[in-house]
Amino acid sequence: LQLGWLQDMVPNHMAFDAQNPFIADILENGPASAFKDFFDIDWDHYDETLRGKILAPFLGSFYGQALESAELRLDYTESGFAVNYYDHHFPLKMESYLTILVKAIPSLIHDLGEEHSDYMQLFGVLYILKTLPGAVDNGERHDKVKFIKQALWALYNKNTTIQRAIDAAVREFNGHQGAPESFNALEAVLADQWFRLSFWKVATEEINYRRFFSINDLISVKVEDEQVFVSTHSLLLRLLREGQITGLRIDHIDGLYDPSAYLRRLRKEAQTPYMVVEKILDWKEPLPDWPVQGTTGYDFMHAVTGICCQSNNEKSMSRLYRSLAGARESFSDLAYDKKKLIIKRHMSGDVNNLACLLKNIASRHRYAMDITMASMKQALIEALALLPVYRTYINPDEVRQVDCRIIEKTIALAKEQNPELLNELDYLGRVLMLQMEDFLPTADRPRWLYFTMRFQQFSGPIMAKGLEDSVLYSYNRLLSLNEVGGSPEKFGISLEEFHTFNRTRGRFWPHSLNASTTHDTKRSEDVRSRLNVLSEIPQEWGRQVRNWSRINRSLKSTIKRHKAPDKNDEYFLYQTLVGAFPCENESDPDFLPRIRDYMVKAVREAKVHTAWIKPDEGYEEAVLSFIDKVLAGDEDNAFLREFLPFQRKVAHFGMLNSLTETLIKMTAPGVPDFYQGTEYWDFSLVDPDNRRPIDYARRKSSLRDIRTRSVSDLSGLITDLLTTMEDGRIKQFIIYQVLSFRHRSSLLFQDGDYLPLEVSGPGKEHVIAYARRLNNSYAITVAPRHLAGWLPDGTKLPMGKSVWQQTYLGLPVSGQFGWQDILSGTCLPGEAKIAIGTILQKFPVSLLLNTGH
Repeated sequence: LQLGWLQDMVPNHMAFDAQNPFIADILENGPASAFKDFFDIDWDHYDETLRGKILAPFLGSFYGQALESAELRLDYTESGFAVNYYDHHFPLKMESYLTILVKAIPSLIHDLGEEHSDYMQLFGVLYILKTLPGAVDNGERHDKVKFIKQALWALYNKNTTIQRAIDAAVREFNGHQGAPESFNALEAVLADQWFRLSFWKVATEEINYRRFFSINDLISVKVEDEQVFVSTHSLLLRLLREGQITGLRIDHIDGLYDPSAYLRRLRKEAQTPYMVVEKILDWKEPLPDWPVQGTTGYDFMHAVTGICCQSNNEKSMSRLYRSLAGARESFSDLAYDKKKLIIKRHMSGDVNNLACLLKNIASRHRYAMDITMASMKQALIEALALLPVYRTYINPDEVRQVDCRIIEKTIALAKEQNPELLNELDYLGRVLMLQMEDFLPTADRPRWLYFTMRFQQFSGPIMAKGLEDSVLYSYNRLLSLNEVGGSPEKFGISLEEFHTFNRTRGRFWPHSLNASTTHDTKRSEDVRSRLNVLSEIPQEWGRQVRNWSRINRSLKSTIKRHKAPDKNDEYFLYQTLVGAFPCENESDPDFLPRIRDYMVKAVREAKVHTAWIKPDEGYEEAVLSFIDKVLAGDEDNAFLREFLPFQRKVAHFGMLNSLTETLIKMTAPGVPDFYQGTEYWDFSLVDPDNRRPIDYARRKSSLRDIRTRSVSDLSGLITDLLTTMEDGRIKQFIIYQVLSFRHRSSLLFQDGDYLPLEVSGPGKEHVIAYARRLNNSYAITVAPRHLAGWLPDGTKLPMGKSVWQQTYLGLPVSGQFGWQDILSGTCLPGEAKIAIGTILQKFPVSLLLNTGH
């Protein structure tokens, strides 16, 4: 099959852990480490306690408490001396070895004598320690450190007297719980390290290294440095040269200092024919002009989800949400509030660092030298909270007008909301757009540029944490739209917008990935397909939720004089149950624990009643108790009696939505991307739920059957699949048939034009139709949508003339040849238009191919 390997890679960050040899070397050697500039560490931080050190915010309590409770323990192993804190290991600076080993000298002189060869060798090790070079050199320090460790470990294992003396010295430093003064020696040693241990929450307000989002144990890499790039990409580049890797998927591209420069360098070095980036785009935001094939597909996911959401019912769903959940805050206001909350709770220290950079620039500028540090920080917070995109891309080579327009709009809105910060915001905007006055020294330009690029590097994490990990769990109007790369405030897209998206994609990014589920999505494609059904039947959905709320009212708990869960979380739960309820086995024993785990994560991410940083156990227990009662598997469960019939209806139309979206994913411009297990229906929720084991044996078995019967008994196979849609094989059948055709006609889908097709008649708004054309070859996609509120009562499938009546598809060519549906096997004449009921006579979706040419 000539399979290739698309390698996912993360150039932005590494583990802040002693198992990372770069980090271990920095902790041991500090500024003398050859790797001190590999990571985004501010060695000249404005806080004197961090200057020349790196913060290590990994303690579960305050430093003094952790020290005196003996949670910090000095240890000696083959790797050298280190302080351990549970699973965390912090190698000591080499100079500290002297302080520890000197404690062992008196007993060694007494027990061995100064003339003993092993003592003399140990004394020699101490002398080398004393004369270690204190700065980066040509390798002398590295060689001496290596010798010291090997020699000391050899002596430790060879001579039991030396071993006992070193062990005794270690015990002396570790102190005794209940005797605070006994920890003074260890405290003195720790104070002299290249790292400063601290309570993990300190990083919220004091931090001198850049993290991946707000995760303390992921430290960002300065991959913009050529030496760092070469060191961290050597293995990858070798595998590419050897042909073991055929393409690259670049993760978290927005975290890089200069994404454009990085991608140009990577393209030059790798020369790989296929490279995509994980870039989250706002609706209609263009991908920068990067040397890549496109994105990892979140933009496509937004489009294909949106086309199956019935936008005409937006007002009804909004009224319903306000009525049922008590929602009053707009999406934009909520996003603004959540982003400010993220800054305050998790990233205040990072903003302080940015403010210091800007203040240093302002102090050299006559128009801004009077701006205070406090007001500068507040202006930064407002701009970060209001920025509508993940980041802008101003760099040394280009100041893009599209970025300037975004900055101007953001600054204008911030001024409108904060007139007291008029001067600060105006100055910030000018710096971000590099609008320097002519009289300023040209030497100041690098300062402005450096600040702007650091700001851009930081805005992405604020957006990701504020939107993806907060708003998407608290703005619950329709959860199918609450997705990575999605826009919950945009309630579906029109057919015209969908076709425009595909035409643009086909013209500029024809090889971008078409994703529908990834490891990072908040819910799987099939959960979203179900939830989109709710947009079609808002009145029925509203009646159901009101009924369920009435039935379950007595199951709530009272926490702090309020009912829990609150209405918004309850509404979130009902949507989740509708979307994720088991398809085949409704009594699946794994479902309840999955929902329990998921809802705890959801309410913490929402950051309203509880949060990861400070869980409210009372509220969380009330939510879990409510779930247990709502899903209790007994005959008296009134909720399930009312819920299950409606859920089955939604699940049925959700399957039809999924068939439509699956077909589009494989035939629209782009490269179809399938997440593990989604060949069948998949009703997974966010990580870790979407990491559950996949039954590949079952999938292989059904695929063998599909391959055989699609040739020998296609009609019988289709009848079987339509009768047993719940088992997911019908989705696998579509995937197999279409991918097989793509393999045979790859150029048609790689290079073919995208042609929207006209549908006329009473069902025209319920059909998505387009053609892919290359020379005289055509492939026409015909797929239904918005069926739940449109199909006549009792009609389950969108098939036949009785359903579609006088609805017709206009064909791009006629008279020259006929058409064949590769899914149903149906052959159709070459007419100017064909009835949709004829095309969808035997199967719910269709892929027509021209024949006879």
